[in-house]
Amino acid sequence: MTTHEDTVMSDFSRSHKRHHEYSYRLPTPPRIVVPPPTLTSEVPELTVSCLRTPDEELDTSFLKEMNLESIVQTNTLLEWAYERRRQAQMILPWLYLGPLTAAKDRDFLRREGITMVLAIRARDNSMNGALKIAKESCHEVATIEAANYFTLIGKFSETTRMINQHVAKFRKYTAAIGTPQLGKVLVFCESGNEKSAAVVAAYLMETLEEFDYIKSMQVCQAQRFCVNFDDTVKNILRSHWDILQARRAQVIPHLQAQQQSVLKPKRTIEDTRDDEDMDMGDSTDPSDVLRFVGRDITPFVDG
Repeated sequence: MTTHEDTVMSDFSRSHKRHHEYSYRLPTPPRIVVPPPTLTSEVPELTVSCLRTPDEELDTSFLKEMNLESIVQTNTLLEWAYERRRQAQMILPWLYLGPLTAAKDRDFLRREGITMVLAIRARDNSMNGALKIAKESCHEVATIEAANYFTLIGKFSETTRMINQHVAKFRKYTAAIGTPQLGKVLVFCESGNEKSAAVVAAYLMETLEEFDYIKSMQVCQAQRFCVNFDDTVKNILRSHWDILQARRAQVIPHLQAQQQSVLKPKRTIEDTRDDEDMDMGDSTDPSDVLRFVGRDITPFVDG
């Protein structure tokens, strides 16, 4: 017996073709694929962003003078050794990523000139041994408590601010005594591959110019091959990137907008709708264009 739903779907299938086969399961977001570092991969260009939020009082302009052209490893697959997972690796000249054992290594902290350690831990009063050792060699010790990744996403911007604040203050302090130096921050968690890696990836997204979540994870993996970005972390970093994009869209010089408003009257919604209708040349609603045009993943295509 043919139902009404079958008839509707049959008529619909004549004019449209589905992109994917139907599957009867709970809906999940599209899989995020991060290409692994290879010898033929193009190294993402690293440029410190000049964007600043209105409430930012840190002077990190000196970071734009850093040469970041050749710091990303291009032969990680050949040179990586299993033992290196217990060590920390440089992600940027002022940012290192590593495990708990690296924070306990006094020789490493002094040799690399680490001036701050930032511990990403699940609960308070953990990793105290490593923090105690770090206090002997570093100028500053800080912690972030996050029981899971969903708690951590709300602290990404806080960790970025903590890192930049230390680097800016250390530069100002050393410049005042006549020997300007670059502060270096070690971000670590238990393994150095999970929560701390997510924090570092979020830092790259927020600090570097046009550096999305894919590029950030690629650089972290190129520098520290053992990092583990599972599907949960990938989606969280993508959500953080969307937040950053929305935040940056608001950091636009208001002077130009004010000048334009003085020169000509403000346009109405009707004027905007008329222009959009003329540009489209069809009956598509402008709101539908914003939602559907340019989407990488669509359920159907025209038959």
